Amino acid sequence: MKTRDFDIDTALARIETAVRPWPKAALFQLAEEGYGSVFEQLMACIISIRTFDEVTLPASRRLFERARTPTALARLTDEEVDALINPSTFHERKAQQMREIARRVEQDHGGALPADRDVLLSFAGVGPKCANLVLGVACGEPIISVDVHVHRVTGRWGYVHASSPERALSALEAKLPRRHWIDINRLLVPFGKHICTGRLPHCSTCPVLDMCEQVGVSGHR
Repeated sequence: MKTRDFDIDTALARIETAVRPWPKAALFQLAEEGYGSVFEQLMACIISIRTFDEVTLPASRRLFERARTPTALARLTDEEVDALINPSTFHERKAQQMREIARRVEQDHGGALPADRDVLLSFAGVGPKCANLVLGVACGEPIISVDVHVHRVTGRWGYVHASSPERALSALEAKLPRRHWIDINRLLVPFGKHICTGRLPHCSTCPVLDMCEQVGVSGHR
């Protein structure tokens, strides 16, 4: 089917059903468990960088059992934070970054992290993908977060053509209806992990195979 005919409403509705048996993406799962503040979501997002959700979730829960606010986290030592978020990738560096963020929030914002993209991006270790995801999950702001799964899946569909997640973000902002800006990450992360996988995607069980151009797919199951 031609790219211009791709029905994104139908595709995401089918995927919503298809991913129900699979775990939710880490930040969405934590929000459902009550860890939905901007600060909690930011800390979890930092933990998640280059780290599987299976590690991110328990590490985030351990951290939040000890510290759910900037004030509480700033009172911990780097070593204490490091022990809580281990075995997240680069946990020592992340522990230092997280404590520095907590201290800055106390110093510059009275202990309450504002829902402000520029503020989030001013912190070391926080990039556009993380800032967008935090604001989307914590605040419901219509912001697209493009990770490797969103980039890969929308490219395979032929819905957008972009050489990097950053360029995919611009393309999706221009094309994707705003009502789907948060859900695109919520749905395509589990879809990309379990169905439209990086290698040998499960095309035979894909709910949108009839709509997909299978761009770049050379082998599948």
